[in-house]
Amino acid sequence: MSDPIKLNRRNLIIGASVSAAALAACSKSPDASIVKEAMAKEKVPQENTPQKTSVETPTQDKIDLTGISILITGCSSGFGRLGAEHYARLGAKVFATMRNLPRPEAAELKALAAAENLDITVLEIDVTKDDQVKAGTDAAIKAAGGKLDVLINNAGMSIAGPIEAQDMAATNLIFDTNLFGPQRMSKAVLPAMRAAGSGYIFNVTSQLGRVIIPGFGQYSPTKFALEAMSEQMAYEVAPHGIDVTIIQPGGYPTKIWHNQNAPSAALKARLTEDIITAYPAFTAGMGKREAGGGEADPMDIPRAIAGAIAMDKAARPLRIALHPVARPQEAINKVSAKMQLAVLGNSPLGPIVKGVLD
Repeated sequence: MSDPIKLNRRNLIIGASVSAAALAACSKSPDASIVKEAMAKEKVPQENTPQKTSVETPTQDKIDLTGISILITGCSSGFGRLGAEHYARLGAKVFATMRNLPRPEAAELKALAAAENLDITVLEIDVTKDDQVKAGTDAAIKAAGGKLDVLINNAGMSIAGPIEAQDMAATNLIFDTNLFGPQRMSKAVLPAMRAAGSGYIFNVTSQLGRVIIPGFGQYSPTKFALEAMSEQMAYEVAPHGIDVTIIQPGGYPTKIWHNQNAPSAALKARLTEDIITAYPAFTAGMGKREAGGGEADPMDIPRAIAGAIAMDKAARPLRIALHPVARPQEAINKVSAKMQLAVLGNSPLGPIVKGVLD
């Protein structure tokens, strides 16, 4: 293990420069590409992280997911849609869920599955609705023979603007989707996983669950909370033979950037003029986002998840940081793991914590 990161003048100056770059660019493209640009300019070091956060996974052509059942939330686009296709092509039995059925994206995915003879079942689940979570997961568990092998909590959303601009309607919506949604889904599948003594849960957080860029509303708060919830759950379910892995994508070109426009515009319409004028850099572009995420390949996420599923249980990581260039969260992951081991490593919980982190 390399030496811990030191809070010296050089690192503090780098941090200030990254923040300044983010602030200057936020009204145009407030995403992880800002972090990439600022880190490259300031030569922020990347960490080669031990403690199962940077892992070697099998090559995709050697992965066989035959016999494995996987439920994914948020499959209308992005990582969820790409993942549904990818895992099914590797042999998995996939339950691809999305909101507001019927919809064109569901019909398209069903047609693709039929054309390629893929085992994909499309189910309706809005992760903010208790009844749909129960009905959808019950149907999937029954179809899978009584237990799901893998849950991928992928559904998420973003609403732009400064924190002061986030009213309780916007705050409740994003927390209900990004944090309470994974909690609902996990509670729905865990009893059967515990009974079987096995299971695997992936929670998709974000680089912005470790690093904060201003102007993203409650996005980072929800992702920080999901990081904490996921790690705590990992310790708690490990004795039941269940694994948890946190996926931390950087900026990728998915529809989350476009999809934030409607809720961001609705929020802006509710704002008073004094809030709008107090934060011009963060309110000017609300509801007007055209694209984001740079040119990174979104397939990085499904490939990493498939690789983790195929790994030996003892080697499965707690966190996987993903981006071809900028992964500042790796340094934070390293410090966090070291502190967890320092605090709990020699306690009665030590064996569980070490098993998850080492």
